[in-house]
Amino acid sequence: MAKRDYYEILGVSKGASADEIKKGYRTKAKELHPDRNADNPKAEAQFKEANEAYEILKNADKKAAYDRYGHAAFEGGGGGGQRPGGFGGGGQGDFSSAFSDVFDDLFGDFMGQRGGAGGRRAARGADLRYNLGISLEEAFKGMQKSINVPTSVGCDSCNGSGAEGGVEPTTCPTCSGMGKVRAQQGFFTVERTCPTCSGMGQIVKNPCKVCRGAGRVEKERALSVNIPAGVETGTRIRLAGEGEAGMRGGPSGDLYIFIEVQDHELFERDGPNLFCRVPVSMSTAALGGSIEVPTIDGGRGRVQIPAGSQSGRQMRLRSKGMPPLRGGGTGDMIIELAVETPVNLTSRQKELLQEFEKESENNNPESSSFFSSVKSFWDSMKG
Repeated sequence: MAKRDYYEILGVSKGASADEIKKGYRTKAKELHPDRNADNPKAEAQFKEANEAYEILKNADKKAAYDRYGHAAFEGGGGGGQRPGGFGGGGQGDFSSAFSDVFDDLFGDFMGQRGGAGGRRAARGADLRYNLGISLEEAFKGMQKSINVPTSVGCDSCNGSGAEGGVEPTTCPTCSGMGKVRAQQGFFTVERTCPTCSGMGQIVKNPCKVCRGAGRVEKERALSVNIPAGVETGTRIRLAGEGEAGMRGGPSGDLYIFIEVQDHELFERDGPNLFCRVPVSMSTAALGGSIEVPTIDGGRGRVQIPAGSQSGRQMRLRSKGMPPLRGGGTGDMIIELAVETPVNLTSRQKELLQEFEKESENNNPESSSFFSSVKSFWDSMKG
């Protein structure tokens, strides 16, 4: 049976460019792949036929021989042997080579593995995390904070190349700069990291004595960080390019600063609002009056205590809380009263309180209501 024309198999014209040939093969490979054509017994043979055509036409020398001699350029019995024009290859071509070209084209950009010899980018440095503790006052005002970050920086001795004297690394002979090698296992091609260059795609013949070929050294860096007003625990600040230096001149990673606002002696924070628990005397709570309270900005606020206030009563000072970080208004400061029972009473004070107790039978509505409910409960239990 006469073999079909290679251009016809790929659906391209004889004058097609290399890109058009690759595009034609990609289309056919997707269309005819056996995994997608389980019910078509001819699909596998057609897939191999397309693979054979692409293996010839993607190579400029083989394509020229085919254009001149046709299939006769590659005939000579079996799957090997020398062909006119000095070419070798079997009837089905090298499936691993042909299909890997399309695999690279489809997935190379996504995996970050594109490029031939010398085309592999140097490895990017790792991102770093720095936990920064600040006070509530610092979170209220915002500030510039200086921090020292232990990290890796580019080696000055070799200018980050990893080679003595700053000489550029050479392309790895094992993977031809790809950083990976392929091995065929049955129908599939398996990729693994190149053992010679550890995936870098390049090797350093004469490593720098300072960084030992890494292109970077350990060093503590001093950085100034802008802490915006209103930050809270969990706020993340990103400093682009301030992370770990890349291997052999690769781009640096980023530095992420995580804020932790420390507990305060007087204030408790809940989002934009601040709570302050203020003790008041029993007499002030009963008679009413005014008290002076601190505010987070270092100032003072005056609060009126209504007569008969109980522990737990709350009063609000508008816009005396935390400033907004991402829009919205300034929070409030909420004062919570804690009525304090006097201690260490003198004899005279005890006498006065005993007199007051005798005269205050109807002045404790909450107590009266509670003990009335208790009496009803006990009576019901007896019944």
